[in-house]
Amino acid sequence: MRDSSSEIALQGSVWLTVGGESLGGAARIALLAQIAQCGSITQAAKAVGMSYKGAWDAIDAMNNLAGEALVERVAGGKGGGGTRLTARGSQLVDNFRVIEQEHRRFIEQLAQQADKLTEDYVLIKRMGMRTSARNQYLGTVSAIRTGAVNDEIELTLPTGHTLVAIVTHESTQNLNLQVGEQAFALIKSSSIIVMTDDAGAKLSARNRFTGVVSRIVPGAVNTEVLIDLGSGQSIAAVITNDSCESLGLAMGQPASALFKASSVILGIPT
Repeated sequence: MRDSSSEIALQGSVWLTVGGESLGGAARIALLAQIAQCGSITQAAKAVGMSYKGAWDAIDAMNNLAGEALVERVAGGKGGGGTRLTARGSQLVDNFRVIEQEHRRFIEQLAQQADKLTEDYVLIKRMGMRTSARNQYLGTVSAIRTGAVNDEIELTLPTGHTLVAIVTHESTQNLNLQVGEQAFALIKSSSIIVMTDDAGAKLSARNRFTGVVSRIVPGAVNTEVLIDLGSGQSIAAVITNDSCESLGLAMGQPASALFKASSVILGIPT
């Protein structure tokens, strides 16, 4: 009799990616589904076992990678407002459920062949890259200006925002960056400078994204500030509590996120 503990069982999960970067799997889709059901980030996060901040971080990442809002705030109503899925967000949840159902059928068909697998069969799974950069954007290379040592790479995001990065000429060649090809831009939140009044100011930072403050998360020393850029895009900055207070940051306030071209890390989909 075969020991059931040594039997091979086939399993699998469905993940959605945009240009090779993970948009999310069952956990993130479950979060979106709960938002649709509850109309509240707090309740949805609790239902799927996420922290409130973790839920918002996941939503921000999905919005940025999707290039449009999947979740939006609703003003007014009971309790002063809430959140809901956009039409695109609802479509994503529905399509994921269809794909997941077909995936389960596929796995079940493969599992029927498991008895033919030998005990020394090795299951190999690919490991995805993870990054600590808070801000991740997928765009299209719109210009390359070549220098003797460094190159200036211009990336256009789905929202129309233009981002400039400075990389070595060797990096441009190694990444095979070309106009019209897709690329990722990674910017650490600690590299973002927040300004509320830059009228007439002359700045050395090449990149300036303007929007409105959509979230403020104070900590013991630093504060995380999220600036809504529109069309589902946002940018996060980590500044000191003193800076947040001196700027008088408040929800809905216009603000600009500034960062140097040298602070941008570029990558390409694999």
